[in-house]
Amino acid sequence: MKTKLIELKNICKSYDGEQILSNVDLYINDHEFITLLGPSGCGKTTTLRIIGGFEYPDEGDVFFDGKRINDVPAYKRNVNTVFQKYALFPHLNVYDNIAFGLNIAKVDKDEIKKRVTEMLELVNLKGFEKRNVNLLSGGQQQRVAIARALINHPRVLLLDEPLGALDLKLRKDMQVELKNIHAKTGITFIYVTHDQEEALSMSDTVVVMANGKIQQIGTPTDIYNEPKNAFVADFIGESNIIDGVMLEDFKVKFAKNTFVCLDKGFAPNEPVDVVIRPEDVDVVPIEKGMLSGKISTVTFKGVHYEIIVDIDGFKWMIQTTDYVAPDSEIGVYIEPDAIHIMKKSEFSGMFGDYSSFSDELDKLSQLDEEEEE
Repeated sequence: MKTKLIELKNICKSYDGEQILSNVDLYINDHEFITLLGPSGCGKTTTLRIIGGFEYPDEGDVFFDGKRINDVPAYKRNVNTVFQKYALFPHLNVYDNIAFGLNIAKVDKDEIKKRVTEMLELVNLKGFEKRNVNLLSGGQQQRVAIARALINHPRVLLLDEPLGALDLKLRKDMQVELKNIHAKTGITFIYVTHDQEEALSMSDTVVVMANGKIQQIGTPTDIYNEPKNAFVADFIGESNIIDGVMLEDFKVKFAKNTFVCLDKGFAPNEPVDVVIRPEDVDVVPIEKGMLSGKISTVTFKGVHYEIIVDIDGFKWMIQTTDYVAPDSEIGVYIEPDAIHIMKKSEFSGMFGDYSSFSDELDKLSQLDEEEEE
């Protein structure tokens, strides 16, 4: 049975006249691993800071265990935070960094020793007690910061882009580590990231944010397979997003053809956005294809080839394990369950065409975003 632990009701927040959060409603269950996911400036960190008591909402209410805590300062909330910059004390060793909060609270020395030992085991740093924190790797420093945050048994751990400073392999290792720590402690984790893969691989629940609003809340599988709008579909993985018309239940028209799909409940002839994931398109001989097009580029990705195909002037991305040559003509086949229909939104027409797609541009935009965070 899930128990609601934190609830945000109608939260609004502005800085210098700019709206950062607009009518945010969210509840978080006890023991949940929930991730706030979105691009730089979407409001995810502000939401986290309001939960932690580092910021106060202009409007709306924050509830913790059924009690309104808008005016409760951060140090009185049963919440601890791990930031991207770990803020370890350089003059203290690993043991004393972890024990710091308990020493301040004047906890008995034997109890401190017992709890520090437990934390060192939890974060796989047994034997590092006397090590200088400045001599630890980024991943080890991260573990010390997590142990220090968990040692006083908070109900909630807030994690603000905690893996952002680590290299890719270390990030992957720490993702596994954090999931294990969450499973062992049962503490509610509220995690902030702009990394889609991180959110999908770690979370029970993902909250996708854009423009100061929640766009969708769901399990990682729901968010990926059933995106609510073009922003979510584009932000979570790659997506071909095409203008379409829902002719009737289970029948949609796009790219000048009519297709069977699994969606219903739209008005007859309602304009819609059609989402088709690159891995769900089958490359077939032209005569067997529902659509056909000319290949613009082919990129080898190790497990698969990523190809960009021009179909009637719209550039599709397709991921396939079969090699196809640039400039060749191919047919594409799309199963009904590969077609996902979304209502038109403010994001319609902004995403889903790969005419300007390049890996380099993608990486540059990610680097820009990480610098802004």
